[in-house]
Amino acid sequence: MASSSSSSSLQVAAALLISVACFIAATSHKVEAAEPALVKGMSWSFYTSSCPKLESIVKKRLQQVFKKDIGQAAGLLRLHFHDCFVQGCDGSVLLSGSAGGPSEEQGAPPNLSLRQEAFRIIEDLRARVHKQCGRVVSCSDILAVAARDSVALSGGPNYRVPLGRRDGLTLATRAATLDNLPPPTATTGQLLTALAPKNFDPTDVVALSGGHTIGISHCSSFTRRLYPSQDATMDKTFANNLKAACPQAATVDGTVNMDIRSPNLFDNKYYVDLMNRQGLFTSDQDLYTDSRTRGIVTGFAINQSLFYEKFAVAMVKMGQLSVLTGSQGEIRGNCSRRSTGVESVLKSAVEEAVEILAGF
Repeated sequence: MASSSSSSSLQVAAALLISVACFIAATSHKVEAAEPALVKGMSWSFYTSSCPKLESIVKKRLQQVFKKDIGQAAGLLRLHFHDCFVQGCDGSVLLSGSAGGPSEEQGAPPNLSLRQEAFRIIEDLRARVHKQCGRVVSCSDILAVAARDSVALSGGPNYRVPLGRRDGLTLATRAATLDNLPPPTATTGQLLTALAPKNFDPTDVVALSGGHTIGISHCSSFTRRLYPSQDATMDKTFANNLKAACPQAATVDGTVNMDIRSPNLFDNKYYVDLMNRQGLFTSDQDLYTDSRTRGIVTGFAINQSLFYEKFAVAMVKMGQLSVLTGSQGEIRGNCSRRSTGVESVLKSAVEEAVEILAGF
């Protein structure tokens, strides 16, 4: 006769399998059919006439970059996340301070660990695109395309990116940055509450978190789960390996891979990590602990295609957060600084022509 604890475990497992089956059944459809509606001013073919080689220029260059260092893919994806979540996808995170140093937005704690090479890559892409097409493509659009290619060239979905963003004229404040970028210590409840006003549902939140399937983290982002006592939701062997990589007495903030199974491949192993209690951040592992998102995590761990589909949908939604379009904002001639008044006047006629062409 089975013990009461065994019977209880079987009931929990059965309930979880049912919830996963329902989730997969309810969300089984093609990516094309699930694409979110476009924000006014955005288009799937915005640069067809003015810069038809935009995406090929970006992809070709990133293939060269990633061949030397695939780690830069995660840096570019994270840069796009941090740009969009704060005050919309306007390229404000790319702006430097008045003296060429970090701006208030760049200097906010969540952005201090953004890879400096990612900023240089975006500016290099901007120079290549503008050399080919003139100053008609925004830095925020280039960043959105680069983020998609970072995912696709790492093995993930090659989703379509709507274009037509304009670059912002203002920097986000430190307070706004802190308020809009959930910390690695956030619980699932805090994540859902923070992202609901941006129109992200639990599936979107779990899917976007899957971006952690590539990249690295500094030890300081998760050591409170190790010291002075180990987080009970963390696998003991995993914790011991992290302690070896991030000793309590360390004087240097080391780094570890976000996904221990396939750190350089954009796949669904991140969710397998969570099911094995090997999520790095509290915000990661709690997605499996919380009953509201556990079934979604399991569904993505079982079905990689489903994860890819939902990730693509969530990225298109995120990529249209509070975008500037039409005559709003500007097209920067250098991604790290606003264009001068003279530059804006000289280029206004060209930009107006691009907007007219995009409408056809």
